[in-house]
Amino acid sequence: MSRVGRRPIPVPEGVEMSFKGGEVFARGPRGMLSRSIPPDMLIEFSNGILIVSRPTDSRIHRSLHGLTRTIIANMVQGVSGGFQKGLEVVGVGYRAQVSGGKLIFQLGYSHPVEVSAPPGISFSVEGTNKVMVSGIDKELVGKVAAQIRALRSPDHYQGKGIRYSGEQVRLKAGKSGKAKK
Repeated sequence: MSRVGRRPIPVPEGVEMSFKGGEVFARGPRGMLSRSIPPDMLIEFSNGILIVSRPTDSRIHRSLHGLTRTIIANMVQGVSGGFQKGLEVVGVGYRAQVSGGKLIFQLGYSHPVEVSAPPGISFSVEGTNKVMVSGIDKELVGKVAAQIRALRSPDHYQGKGIRYSGEQVRLKAGKSGKAKK
């Protein structure tokens, strides 16, 4: 049996879960999420604990068991506490600011780069070089953070660019000069 799929999901107070066919709905203090899941997976809800089980030990059910449990656990965590992904802007003259729900970056291009927040995502900037992407949908938060990082990926020679908070960028040596004779 799947080790991940076997773990029960505690549902905190203030979070309501409902199931209709292949849809799971989670409503909490931060908002509401809905997600379609494989209809074969069995979900039991009692005493504030969700348990996901599979009908058979076939290969497809084994592969969907842990996935389904993780998706539902992320929904519960998202509507109760939310998710955040931090980014750092590194480089001389590189900076970020929030203006009217949009992120505006100066990244060494001839023009500023603007990023609009999709519904359910909010941006915040600490200082001029720390950006925080937050929302209730873990998948969407990660996707938006990856799109922002792709605007100027970290350079492996100088280290400039946008990186995740805590990301280690290994710098390459670059060209060596001619040896003196």
